[in-house]
Amino acid sequence: MSDDLILGIDGGGTKVMVALADRSGHILRTGLGGGVNAMDNPGWRTELETHLAPFCGEERLAAVAAALPVYGEVARLSRLLEETIDQSFPKARTRVLNDVDAAHLGALAGRSGILVLSGTGSMAWARSAEGEPARTGGWGDVIGDEGSSYWIGRLALNLVSQSLDGRLPPTVLAKAVFDHLQLDATNPMDSLGAWATTDAKRSSIAALSAVVDRAAQSGDAAAVGLIDLAADELAKHHRAIAGHCGPVSDWTFAGGTFRSTILLNALEKRIGRPPVAPKLPPIGGALFAAAQLLDWPIDESWIGHVAASATAAFAQ
Repeated sequence: MSDDLILGIDGGGTKVMVALADRSGHILRTGLGGGVNAMDNPGWRTELETHLAPFCGEERLAAVAAALPVYGEVARLSRLLEETIDQSFPKARTRVLNDVDAAHLGALAGRSGILVLSGTGSMAWARSAEGEPARTGGWGDVIGDEGSSYWIGRLALNLVSQSLDGRLPPTVLAKAVFDHLQLDATNPMDSLGAWATTDAKRSSIAALSAVVDRAAQSGDAAAVGLIDLAADELAKHHRAIAGHCGPVSDWTFAGGTFRSTILLNALEKRIGRPPVAPKLPPIGGALFAAAQLLDWPIDESWIGHVAASATAAFAQ
């Protein structure tokens, strides 16, 4: 029906975004909450349901696509994610998909190619010309997520501690990290050591990647080195999956770490060709998947409306 509405949900380790849209692709209402990664957040379900509740009573809601971390990776958690969405929206058609799958759908508008993701975690997702998906990375922060914001932030803390000890040369990152965290630099072990062991959260460590980027922009060699290491790791993700789509297939990117133009340029240099600009942000990919459930025609006009509406709705 022409007055049907769709709901897109884009969840991650740091935040969850919710968008209600009409058939034209115009976003009518939004929601924003904390991280909903079922792998490392015991309160993920309460957080997710809290921010879905305002949309559960929408009578015109016909389709819901929830792009959530861990889905398709851990069977037990995948079932819980499906259960949460189905119970929240019993009258709508629903689909749960991996958050990176949805980011790929949006960025390449359903076409084949490779998406390199670097946010709180990291992964690469490919879709062949036949529509077959493949992925690499996404192992989590304990054994993977190389090149992610969290990975950069954790290495930055390690680099700062070594610099303060004299095991590495001085770096402006030390003062930048202390200033960002509002810690007392006169007693670093008491302040930074205590923060790292008692107060640090995954999201707050990931946020340090922006501090590293600013230091790199100022020319700090240590910060530039960290971003180069991140680019090396993300390029490995691309190389590992490139054969799924062909060696010269389009590639694109998603995730907050790529706010760093230094990182994006370094990755482009390693891949050897520029990325395709993302058509839609990840929340747009979730709306794309919801529109597919209703067989809505998805053309350039619709994509343009979603992109413009999402930019306006989630402007920070």
